[in-house]
Amino acid sequence: MSELLTERAGATLTLTLNRPDKMNALSASLVEALQAAVDEAARSGVRLLVLRGNGRNFSAGFDFGGVEAQSEGDLLLRFVRIELLLQAVWTAPLRTVACVHGRAWGAGADLVAACDVRLAQAATTFRFPGAAFGIVLGTRRLAERIGATQARAIVTSGREIGAPEALRLGLVTGIVEQSGADAVAALPEPRVVVDCVAPAMRRGRLDLRVAGLALISTISRSPVVISTMKSGCTNSVRAPFPAMMILPLSWMTTP
Repeated sequence: MSELLTERAGATLTLTLNRPDKMNALSASLVEALQAAVDEAARSGVRLLVLRGNGRNFSAGFDFGGVEAQSEGDLLLRFVRIELLLQAVWTAPLRTVACVHGRAWGAGADLVAACDVRLAQAATTFRFPGAAFGIVLGTRRLAERIGATQARAIVTSGREIGAPEALRLGLVTGIVEQSGADAVAALPEPRVVVDCVAPAMRRGRLDLRVAGLALISTISRSPVVISTMKSGCTNSVRAPFPAMMILPLSWMTTP
């Protein structure tokens, strides 16, 4: 069974996460399939990219299945690949739409935040729980959607957010019934973007290579040093994160 279902109708491409028995958790192979599909969409005349999830949930986020057998290097690579996927969606030269239901947690919520239009069913819940175990992705995009203060509070608390609150905060752009197909069909025709770099710059979107990043390395459960690199400056703090990863945390640091 394919982990990602694709359906092309004219200039619209629908990508459906298809791991319902795993709550559409983002396995390494699913992330690679999504990355390839987004890259191909940008090259093949797609003007509207829709993301959905099969089953009862959109996505429960990072797939921790078998994580104990993976090295820190393997995990770091997986986190980087997810961040690159989020950047690809965020900077795509086409309109991106997330149609969300059930749980959109962790990296699944980050994927929603990376989309231009974010439609959620009324019972949808969002969580950004990564700070509790040292995996935080997408903070810059979340901060742009809802503001740095709100983003910081949500990421550090890891609390659950319902669809009405998500709409009030700006995390979602609309609440819909069922699949949201009618809302997607009613969207105005997207403008064709030829230059995918300049629009990203105009919207304040930053590539992974130039965004402020925090490289975290640790051994076992010992505290780690978080170094954030921003315009050649380095700030360091200590935090008890239990893993090795890359975190886009520059919005939390003092400019």
